[in-house]
Amino acid sequence: MTISIKKLQLFEATARLGKLTKAANEIALSQSAASQALKELEQSLGYPLFERVGRDLLITENGQKALPKVRQIADILDSLQGANLNPMSGILKIVASATIATYLLPKLLADFIAIYPDVSPEVHIGNTQMVIDYLDNGQANIGFIEGPALHPHLQITAWKKDNLQVFCQPDHPLFSTGEITFEQLKQHPWVLRENGSGTRAVFDSAIEQVGTQIQSAIILTRQSAIKESVKAGLGLGCLSQLSIAEELISGKLVALQSPLNLSRRFSLVTNKECQHNLLTQSFIDFLAKPKTCK
Repeated sequence: MTISIKKLQLFEATARLGKLTKAANEIALSQSAASQALKELEQSLGYPLFERVGRDLLITENGQKALPKVRQIADILDSLQGANLNPMSGILKIVASATIATYLLPKLLADFIAIYPDVSPEVHIGNTQMVIDYLDNGQANIGFIEGPALHPHLQITAWKKDNLQVFCQPDHPLFSTGEITFEQLKQHPWVLRENGSGTRAVFDSAIEQVGTQIQSAIILTRQSAIKESVKAGLGLGCLSQLSIAEELISGKLVALQSPLNLSRRFSLVTNKECQHNLLTQSFIDFLAKPKTCK
């Protein structure tokens, strides 16, 4: 049996979407035809790509090894199907944590598109776990995260330095001193990001390092909601200095010195086969230039 492009597309879609039915719909195959095509592909390759567990398909170790190569073939096909054969054109799929997507990416993309005007960015915004999932499932070419992460099949590379900042409203009792002590960390309520966000991971690690605990916090998934909640007096906040810079200048929020180590690095997340995609690799090289890595 031959290995057709359609069968490879079916394999990639099944691995990305997690369901054969969804993959079949995406590439316009019936359920029975998709099931038969996947079986034929496994026979041609000589090893199973998925394990059948009830109604679920779990990708095998051999499937994981084959997936980057299949996606490389898909990238080549996408470039062939474009309006021209210019390798520096097409859609650059990016997924980024909120701080990076809001305060760093717009200028970077504008400068990159000024050099390569045929590139169209597609940006998705989510927390660190969403970024990892998008890259792992092949839904993005490159990701940006704000906290520590490990993944066996992805390449995570340190990119930029950043610092989180503890802050309060101007009417808060801590405003007069401009700092929060070790003991006060657990005496005041907090408004924080959700578990799974890089910001929350860095904050929790810093709290653990000093050997204390905090009061149960209000959990919010949006930086703007956290800032407004702190302004309303619901508690102390902790976000990237980038995200509260304007409020600090205007006096709507007040920075507090703290005993916490809140330094961190933004990181790039890529598939280990990204060097085969010229557009993705060119964007990575662009990000590595000194003017973008202050």
